Amino acid sequence: MVRSDVVIIGAGIVGLATAYRLLERFPKAVITVLDKEREIAQHQTGHNSGVLHTGIYYKPGTMRAINAREGKLLLEQFCDQHDIPYECCGKVIVATQEAELPQLDKLFERAMANGVRAEKITAERLREIEPYASGVAALHVPEAGIIDYRQVCDKMAEMIRQQGNTILTSARVYGMYRDGNYMVVETTRGPVEGKTVINCGGLQSDRLTWLSGQMPPAQIVPFRGEYFELKPSAHKLCRGLIYPVPDPNFPFLGVHLTRMIHGGVECGPNAVLAFSREGYHKTSFNPYDLFETITYRGFLLLMLRNWDEGLRELWRSLSKKAFVTALQKLVPDINSDDLIPAPAGVRAQALLPTGELADDFLIQERDLVVNVCNAPSPAATASLKIGDFVVDQIANRLAS
Repeated sequence: MVRSDVVIIGAGIVGLATAYRLLERFPKAVITVLDKEREIAQHQTGHNSGVLHTGIYYKPGTMRAINAREGKLLLEQFCDQHDIPYECCGKVIVATQEAELPQLDKLFERAMANGVRAEKITAERLREIEPYASGVAALHVPEAGIIDYRQVCDKMAEMIRQQGNTILTSARVYGMYRDGNYMVVETTRGPVEGKTVINCGGLQSDRLTWLSGQMPPAQIVPFRGEYFELKPSAHKLCRGLIYPVPDPNFPFLGVHLTRMIHGGVECGPNAVLAFSREGYHKTSFNPYDLFETITYRGFLLLMLRNWDEGLRELWRSLSKKAFVTALQKLVPDINSDDLIPAPAGVRAQALLPTGELADDFLIQERDLVVNVCNAPSPAATASLKIGDFVVDQIANRLAS
């Protein structure tokens, strides 16, 4: 039996950042991080597009808005200390037609309320920043950036191990129960005891919440985000980050162009229902996952409200031409021959029973367990700040 002060389930960036921040405040704490995969950061973190978010999209006063701003600064400081490359290359959010200008104005107001440096720019100024972008107006967000979140995770994992703590991989959690002052976490590599358990399970967070004896406030519904990359000959078409004005009635940001920290330009994602929680391919299929999704009341209500946009996303998944057409609204010079397939990601979308998206972080604590039930974008950018929040929940136990 492995005995620890804290057991953290999930070795993605939120789990590792929580362990790292915990050890900064309580360096003598004994931590065990569990992950069911053979290597760390294999799911949402490892399939992340690598954007450093500023917090421009989020409702003022929410944890998403606050954590994005403060978390970005903490992450940049971490990268500066450990020579991890990142770049604040800037983002333009482009209105491609006059009808989008009111929503662009609302985004600007939100930026001001959230303390995000942003500037309304004309079509002429847009072309100076992104010569191949096309629009009637845009917001320029110079602080937005790019990073490699896997590299961040590797450094955090190295430092956690250097302090004598354990990251146990190939350790799938299948049960939890209380035994006196400890929670026993049953894994495929044997039981692990902890005075406190923190669930940072991402795509499996709701199931782990059930295992801990708590009721999750939302169910995870997986959406696959599919990408293309620009061929090297077309890299000139994007200097930084080029985004559309998001549809306020739809929960995703729309296909966009993202320059990557190690070179290249990624285009996407669309957003289609994944038939498996870890369904990174169109052929991925898990009957249990799919049945759980399509019989969930929240999902059915979401589809009723957004069926038309859902069909458009599905069509973009099936038709490269439709995907290219969406990109051409932002960058007209892109053509189908410029694009090559790139790896997909899966977003752990937390849906409430009402069909509403869980639009903020959901972190609940009871007894000996803290469950991070929802950590939406900008979770990677805000990971160190999220870690601070979670450590605050358990600080009294560790100090005693």
